[in-house]
Formats: sequence, structure tokens, C-alpha cells
Amino acid sequence: MVRYIGKVLLDDTFYPGWDLHTDEAEDEILEVVSSEPEEAYARVIGERKKWSLLYHLSHVRQNLVEWLPITKEETVLEVDAGCGVFTGVLADKAKSVRCLEVSGKRSLINATRNQKREQIEIWNWEFQKAVEKLSEYNAQYDWIVLTEGLAGAVACGEEAQEREPYPALLRQLGGFLKKNGRIVFAADNRLGLKYFAGCAPEGGGRYFEGIEGWTKEQEARSFSRPELEKICRNAGFGDLEFYYPYPDRILPMSVYSDAYLPKTGELRDNRKNFDRERYILFDEARAFDRILEDGLFPVFANAFLLIARQAGQ
Repeated sequence: MVRYIGKVLLDDTFYPGWDLHTDEAEDEILEVVSSEPEEAYARVIGERKKWSLLYHLSHVRQNLVEWLPITKEETVLEVDAGCGVFTGVLADKAKSVRCLEVSGKRSLINATRNQKREQIEIWNWEFQKAVEKLSEYNAQYDWIVLTEGLAGAVACGEEAQEREPYPALLRQLGGFLKKNGRIVFAADNRLGLKYFAGCAPEGGGRYFEGIEGWTKEQEARSFSRPELEKICRNAGFGDLEFYYPYPDRILPMSVYSDAYLPKTGELRDNRKNFDRERYILFDEARAFDRILEDGLFPVFANAFLLIARQAGQ
């Protein structure tokens, strides 16, 4: 069925009838976006003090993509759009945004919170069905944005069954890029300093698990920089730009780049950890200063944001 939530087109023609993502807090999130204007989200987060509201509604998360040089002449495909924390920002910048999201509840949340924006179309479809339809349309986009990160996007599709699911997903999505189009995705750095200092991996997992290396039976949730470079090369992407959200990709206060790395003394906001208990094994600020002096920040940054073009373009 195709319907409008305000100005947003919501198409659930190929909704599988069950939600891959489940979150017991989603009813509360829907209640907030249905009853409160966007500018009131920060107040609600402060009053209710719940991680789920902070994660799905905080404007700080938008810092991850707000600076991307998307223009009003360009189109965006947003994969694994979730509750739409990035959709509004992308829509404000672009000519149009088409969102892919398998969860019915999250698609409804996204449409409700962004209902005043008319350039948004949400496909609440099973992922492979969406890919087939995009192929039929010969759809091409200037930007493809994996807003929940590379690992989160893989969990949505049949690529998760492949031996090398991450290159498979990027190759598949690369077929929908215009010439000189760009794909954007975030990823936690499994060698990020905060994991050495006592943070557990996002999304579950035991302390130091990513540092030791994910086993073959696990769905990897974080990657070192060389691992990401290899994934992109295997997917046919050769022009890579690395950026470094700080203190992490979830609530980034700054986004650094190889052209503008942090300076000694800048990385002092390291103890934020809202969803799980953590250890504090050493002074991360002092450790970051030594890392910066040795030119190793790209190795030990807590997270990456990667912009990639296909090789030869």
C-alpha cells in the first residue's frame, strides 16, 4: 500500500510483515515524534533520560552527515534508514531522498518525524525486493548513504549469507551510483582507543572482543582501517576518503579528516558511554596526545566515516 504521512510518501507494498529490527522503546519514540515538534526533542531526551531516545532523536547524531557536500541538484538513496535521524538532514540538502527500511515501525517513525518535508520517499520493503525494483527502474543516485553503518546495512539483506558480505553489499549498491557518484558509510574502528581503555563494542559483545578479532561465527561489527580499505578494493571502489567522527560515530561532536587531523590537547571528551557500563583503564586524553604526536590517529581513532567512489571514475 502506498500512502502519505503528511508530505512523505510511505510505500509498504513489499513489507515482509515482520520487523527484522525490534526495539521495545519504538512505541515511545513514535509517541514523541507524533506529539512533539523536532525542536522539542532535546527537552524530551533531557526529561526522560533514556538511551533509546538519545540514540534515535538526538540532533548531535546528525553531525555525522550534516557537512556532506550534497547539493539541491543531487539525489540520495538512504539504506537502512531506521527511525530517520539522518533523513531530514539529507532531505534538506538534496533534491530528493529515497529511504530503504525493512522495519514497519521504524518507517512509520521516520515518516511521522519528517512529514513536513515533501522530497522524501520511504520504501518499507524487504531489502532484496527493493534492490530488484531499483534494477528494473535502472535507478541511479548521486549519493548512497548507509546511515546505520556498514555492518548494520549488511544485516538487512541476503548479503549476510555470503562468504564476504561487505564487499558483496557495496558491489550491489555500486550498481545504483551515477558516474562520479559517492557511497558513504560509517564503521566503528575495532582498534579504537576507547576499546583498549575499557569500552565494550557497540551493539553487544564482550570487552576487548573486537581488538582480539571477531570469530568466523560472529557478524563483525567493527573494522580496522586496513580492513575497510580491503573491503572497498574488493568491491571495486578505489577513491577513498577517510574521516574520523569524535568521540564516536553515534554522538559525534567533531568530524576530522586526513586533511585536518586533531591537534594535541583537543581530544578531551572521552568518557561518554550511555548504553553500557565501561572500565576506565587509563587516561584516554593523554594517550591520544601521544598518538597524535606519533602520527597514529588514523590507526586508533574510535570510528570512521568513509566516502568512496568506484575505481576509474
